[in-house]
This record gives sequence, structure tokens and C-alpha cells, in this order.
Amino acid sequence: MPTFSYRNRIAFYYIVTTGLLISVVFTVIYVSVKESVYRHIENDIALERTKLFDEISISDKGFTLIDQHEWKEKEHNTLDVNPIFIQFTNAEGKMFDKSPNLKNSQLLFHKSEEGVPLYFDAKLNQISIRQSQIDVTYKEKVVGYIIIAMSLEDANLVLRNLRYTLLFTFPLVLGILFLVARFIVGRSIEPVKTIIETSNKIKKDNLNTRISLPENKDELYELSETINNLLNRIEKAIEREKQFTSDASHELRTPLAIIKGTLEVLIRKPREKQEYEDKINFCISEVDRVNKLVDELLLLARFENEKQNIKSESLLLNALLLDTSARFSQKIKDKKCKVIHLFEKEFYIQSDYNLVSIILSNVFSNALKYSGGNSNITVKLYNENDIIKCSITDEGLGISKKDKNKIFNAFFRSESLNHPEIKGTGLGLSIVKRLCELLNITINIKSQLNKGTTIILSFPEEEIK
Repeated sequence: MPTFSYRNRIAFYYIVTTGLLISVVFTVIYVSVKESVYRHIENDIALERTKLFDEISISDKGFTLIDQHEWKEKEHNTLDVNPIFIQFTNAEGKMFDKSPNLKNSQLLFHKSEEGVPLYFDAKLNQISIRQSQIDVTYKEKVVGYIIIAMSLEDANLVLRNLRYTLLFTFPLVLGILFLVARFIVGRSIEPVKTIIETSNKIKKDNLNTRISLPENKDELYELSETINNLLNRIEKAIEREKQFTSDASHELRTPLAIIKGTLEVLIRKPREKQEYEDKINFCISEVDRVNKLVDELLLLARFENEKQNIKSESLLLNALLLDTSARFSQKIKDKKCKVIHLFEKEFYIQSDYNLVSIILSNVFSNALKYSGGNSNITVKLYNENDIIKCSITDEGLGISKKDKNKIFNAFFRSESLNHPEIKGTGLGLSIVKRLCELLNITINIKSQLNKGTTIILSFPEEEIK
């Protein structure tokens, strides 16, 4: 079976449905006309029957026509102009009188015990007739029968012509409707062809190309808009991937180059034991840095995918913050910093334990990293407008206004050249930002250069428990 095109397939389905509907309509028309014609004939027969009962004399011996001139009427005397055939029979069904137009013929007689219908079709000299047989009674005794019939030839001619007309019209109408439907569908799917042509032109080198939106905001408009939105997401993803690959290669190349350069210098000539140990320890620290960078890259790549299977559970936020501070206790002691915890009360949230722990650890680590010696780090937990908020404030270097919008970019480190002693990969806040998006946590930064930074985490209201 050949495969139809989309346009022909729609036109075909339309024609099949329309064909079924038209066939039903034509059948109803034919049946209605037939019923109307037969009803008209039956009304004439009923009228003649009523008239005859007024013209006959009935006794216990039978019945007779009072006025014999009745047979001379045109419809009783001829066969070509609305002929009405009448036949009188006795109780046994034996004919004793009939209209002149019957000549040598007789109408069909039905015995009463067979259950004679009021009207039925019969044949008279190969002519189709509509016939009615009526009992003539005298004192509840059947004394005879009146049989009345009318020709169906004219009616059958009308019905035959109507039938041929409908049968001829049916395929003609379907053919015309198919061509019209095919043309209309072809015009209707023109925007689809435009979408296909534009989509075929879009390659990786011109992802900025977009499909023109139709004027009417219909389903094709939604399709075009959806494809454009998909292209926007793909373009942004590829740009992020390019930037991420470029930054990652740069960040990995630097420590590897340092390690290689150190080892090359080390083997040029014999060294003292202490110098070997120093250089080896330096290389180990660089390897640790690379290892941490790779771990963070893998973590960030993992969360670059859409929502993971997040395990939601009830968490005591106060305990999470205290555990986070405890993990950095040695570094806090080394920098002689003081951590101040300000908790209004116990706060519970419904979220993922591991992901929230990563967020808090990265934020606290940054606060400690950029804090000076003998400074304070304030961890505050409070409720504002029925929203749980957690703020971590340091008294460190701060962030300049020009760098504030870039702080969540991967590998970005504010004022890194001015503070080479502060090590880092620039991925911590990128990870925090991505995890906050996954958990519907809002993150805001308030910072003043050389005065400190405050990071505020707002947990969504629906997550509060």
C-alpha cells in the first residue's frame, strides 16, 4: 500500500468522514422522499375509501354501489391519468364488481385470516401498485371486501431518478471535496514547510537562526515558539559547554605546567635533600589542587543536567550549620577567627541533606577563605515574612561592584591577581548556584569592598516544615 503524504492523508480522512456523513444524508433523503410519495398515494386511497363507503349500500346479503356512474369517473376508467383501481368481492373473496379500468384483470385478494396489512405492494399486469383491502361489515359481520389500488409507476420513476441522481452525485461530490480539501490542507501546512526549511538550515555554526512566528497565535505559532525556545536552550548549553571546556582546560593546564616546570628544574642538577623535599611537597600540593579541581568539575557537570532524583527529608537547619562550622574548626583555629551563631529558634526544612550540606560548606568555606586573621564570621538563622533565611557574614576582602554579577560564573575569582596567597578554583559558588536552582533556594549577595560579604539563603515557603 503506497504511503500517503501528510496533505493527502488528511484529505483522505476528511473524505472518508464526509463520505459516511453524505451517505447517511442521501439515504435519509431517499427514504424521506419514498415515504412522502407512498404517504401521498395512501392518502388518496384513504380518501377514495371514505368516498366509496358513502356510495355503497350494505345489507346482510352484501353490498352494492348505489350510483353506477361512479365507475365512469376518469380515474376509474383510464390507465394513464392517476388511475384508481377498485374491486368489490363478497365475504368469500369472489369478485362481483370492479372499476372499468381493470378490464380483464383482477386485484390480489388476501384472506382475512392471514392478517391483511392496511397497505401493501402488489402487481397488476406487471405494473407496480399500492393496494388496500377494507372489510365491509353489517352488524359486526363481514359481508364483503373493497379492494382499492393506485399505480406506483410514476412514484417508482421519481424514486428511480432520485436514486440514480444520488448515486451519480455521491462520487462526484467526494471527488470535488477531496480536491478542495487537498488544496486547503496544502495552504494550511505552508507554515509547516517554512518551519521544516528553516530547521534544515540551522546547523551548529548558525544556532542563532530562529523560525519566524506566524501572525495568528494558533497551534503553529505555539510549535514555532516551542522550537525557538528549544534552540535558545541548545544554544545556551553549547555556549556554556564551550566556555566550560575552555576554562577547564586553562585551569588544568596551569597546575600541570607548574608541576612539569618544577620537575624539569629539579632534575637539571643534583640538589640538597631539603630542596628535593620542598619541591616534591610543592608538586604534591599542586596535584591536590588538580584533584580538587577535577572533583569540583565532575560535581558541577553532574548538576548541569536537569533535576536529579532529589531525596527530600526533614532537616534541622541549626544542626547542619553547627556541623558545617565544626568541619572547618582547624582552619578557624589557624586563622584565629571567631564564629558567632545567632539562631532565633530551631528551624526545620524539607530538602536534600547532601545537597544542602554542599551549599552550606561552600558558602562557609568562602567566608573563611576571604576573612582576615582575628575576624568574625556571623552565621544567622531567622524567619522573615514566614520565610526561613540563613545569612553567613564575613569581615574579609569583599567583592567589587563590577565583579558582583560574575561571582557565580565558573572559574571566576574576584581580585585573584591581587591576592595570589588565596588559593581556589573559582567553582565553589558556581556549584552553590546550581544546587540552589535545583532545590528552589534563593541566594543573594551583599558585599562592600574591604568590608566584608554577606550571603543570604532563602528557603522556599512550601519547603518549610
